[in-house]
Amino acid sequence: MVRVWHMDDSSENPQLEHHFNPPQYIPVEKLFYLARVEYWKIDVDNLENDILYKEIREKRGYKYEDELDVSRKTMLNYDAKMKSFYTEHFHEEEEIRLFLAGSAYFDVRDKDNKWIRILGEKGDLLVLPAGSYHRFTTDTNEYVKLKRLFCGNPVYKAIPRPAEDNPARIQYLNDLASAK
Repeated sequence: MVRVWHMDDSSENPQLEHHFNPPQYIPVEKLFYLARVEYWKIDVDNLENDILYKEIREKRGYKYEDELDVSRKTMLNYDAKMKSFYTEHFHEEEEIRLFLAGSAYFDVRDKDNKWIRILGEKGDLLVLPAGSYHRFTTDTNEYVKLKRLFCGNPVYKAIPRPAEDNPARIQYLNDLASAK
């Protein structure tokens, strides 16, 4: 099961866990209320037969997918890429990631603009909504293999903070304000 917590504001190595003392864990069920992030557990070892995965793809219209291997061995300019991924940004489309192997962090801003850290591991499927500020980094293992899903053609455009007048951001904030 995915682990979720409010993270400290330390500028220390982003690959560390960044817990408060004591840690402030968040039940995964609260992710949607706090940041509109959705989560499912998927059987990635039997993906072609995983009914939940098929249902999610069909219901949400995910037609395109690819895989990304993130490690020093597989990614050119690893340090520059990780710096780019860890810069706070949002996308005008939702960001869908299925963890196939390894582990990494997605940090998302909650309703109160505090950072929530999500440790994704094998089998975790996360959907970050369009317009939500987030960032991504590997953990200290420096390896994760992800399946990226899209409704149509892949779009990787990151919009850096601040961009409060962007329609996707405005819609996200309205959705967040109405969360129950």
